[in-house]
Amino acid sequence: MNRRYAYESWAPVKSSARSPMVFRAMGCIVAVGVLLAVAGCATPVGVRYLSSGETTRRLTASVLSGDSISAPTTQILNRSGLAGRLRDEPEHVIADLHAGLPTARETDRLFALAELSFLHASKSGDRSYFLSAAIYAYAFLFPRKTVVPPNAFDPRFRLAADLYNQSLAKGFASEDMQKVMLKAGTYKVPFGELVVSMDPDETKWGDFRFMDFVDASELEVRGLRNWYRWPGIGAPLVASLERLPGVKEAAFAKVPPAIKVAATVFLRIRNVEEGLRTGRVAARLELSTVEKSTSTTVREQEVPLEFGLSSALAYTLEGSQVYRIELKGLFSGDFRFFADASRFRDNIFLMEPYRPGRIPLVLVHGTASSPARWAQMLNEIINDRELWGHYQIWLFTYSTGNPILYSGGLLAEGLRNTVKELDPEGKDPAMGKMVVIGHSQGGLLAKLTVMDSGTRFWDDMTSLSIDQLDVSPETKELARRSLFFKPLPFVRRVVFIATPHRGSFIAGGWIGRLTGRLISLPGKLLAAISEGLTRDLKTASEISLKHIPRSTDNMDPKSSFIRIISSIPIPPGVTTHSIIAVKNPDDPKEKWTDGVVDYSSAHIDGAASELIVRSGHSTQDEPQTIEEVRRILLENLKGPRYGE
Repeated sequence: MNRRYAYESWAPVKSSARSPMVFRAMGCIVAVGVLLAVAGCATPVGVRYLSSGETTRRLTASVLSGDSISAPTTQILNRSGLAGRLRDEPEHVIADLHAGLPTARETDRLFALAELSFLHASKSGDRSYFLSAAIYAYAFLFPRKTVVPPNAFDPRFRLAADLYNQSLAKGFASEDMQKVMLKAGTYKVPFGELVVSMDPDETKWGDFRFMDFVDASELEVRGLRNWYRWPGIGAPLVASLERLPGVKEAAFAKVPPAIKVAATVFLRIRNVEEGLRTGRVAARLELSTVEKSTSTTVREQEVPLEFGLSSALAYTLEGSQVYRIELKGLFSGDFRFFADASRFRDNIFLMEPYRPGRIPLVLVHGTASSPARWAQMLNEIINDRELWGHYQIWLFTYSTGNPILYSGGLLAEGLRNTVKELDPEGKDPAMGKMVVIGHSQGGLLAKLTVMDSGTRFWDDMTSLSIDQLDVSPETKELARRSLFFKPLPFVRRVVFIATPHRGSFIAGGWIGRLTGRLISLPGKLLAAISEGLTRDLKTASEISLKHIPRSTDNMDPKSSFIRIISSIPIPPGVTTHSIIAVKNPDDPKEKWTDGVVDYSSAHIDGAASELIVRSGHSTQDEPQTIEEVRRILLENLKGPRYGE
């Protein structure tokens, strides 16, 4: 009966006989059917395929890549039931996590606290949370012995190091966030206080004191092909210099005050676990530079320090006047690149203090140029971990319009004086493996450091002997320095880059002649020649002020200077290398040129190596040129030291 009733109740009837109840029942049935169909397609738990972009974003999501937190921190929030409160009550969530989470591992909780504190500090501007983020990250990275530290495959490890580094810089930032203020004191943190100590001598750097620290990670480097970062622990900084009165250290004698220095600050926390528990964290600020130390020891573990050498180099050149004075250096023979003439009388400066055991690498720029044009090569060399610690870079600058023999004399004398000043007792064997690299005219100057000219240059000027000159000792000394060259015993390798050994067709053309007319000679040179002409009639009959050549005259392929210097061989014991730029190596060899110097002029016989680079004349910037220099420098490390 019931069964029949049920059946009959669903039996078809005429439309006119349907009641409202029947329509409602049919609607419910349809709705239930739809729900069942949907449920059949999407179960409460399941998966869906992600696009490659979504996959990458989820794997790398963190507060450092955006406003989202990483998966491990999300997991801690979900496990603790705090995820729903994060947006509206971030400080309460952080405080609750700080109080403890019994079901979570300590390292998991500490990492979540570091990331959440950094996120809240970034959004609220409350720098105390940056400091607490650094403390939590430190505790995560360097746990006590009884806790298993994170391994290298844990993505949180590098993220925690970056959180520590950035939090440190931002936590000690000035009010406008433009500078990093390193000073002792008691700082407020959300769970208590951070008591920081710092030795005032930490900021002392030889003759200088560091000042105006900036966060290297926030400096966008432009103009350099590569932006290098030495990954490690510590906030990478760039510091300006302030000279200390009355302090003179020989190792810093050739360091100009205008350079910026890469430094790293590390906050060493004493017993971080106890500090987090009691609310009073004690720590010490430590400052390092690459020549001081590239690593530190934390809880018996050696860890690398982070540095931003590319940032320091680019910051040094940012707004530098050196680019604007290159033409002045060409046209004015008396131009001085350094205001402190006594300190840099030899026109040689170092980008870092002298350290025994490191081979001098001397870079000599070309015409209408400056040391700044070595920036690309400098950036690669100072960041090369195979070369780092083996070389010290010396830069020579000069007025490039002056006679090449005059500039070459300054270079040779400057190198002798600098070697004697930095190593007066001759105890540093690395000095004897000096490498000199010259670009264009700089290559000719480099060649003068290793050749024995005898009296050839002097004889080309006059038939008198130098002893017959009736001039002052100063004038006679200038003549000896500029016209008589002996190989410098400590220069063992020379690299010629686009060097006009047989002259430049540009210098020999109308451009060179016009430029030569605009170049003024140094007063010291003119005074010396005038003295000789005034006091010695025999000399006056053979030498005229009108015929004193400029550098452009010297590089004329027809000049007597080119004829003489190209005929003097490189002595045994000196290794030479040629890097020659050719605009189109597909052309016949007799047409090879870089637009300023022909291949036939740049090529020399007897070079240990010769590399052709597809490039214009300014090839010192080219990657292939820089890589060849790197190869040569590595090769130089294999040879015997001076005196062996």
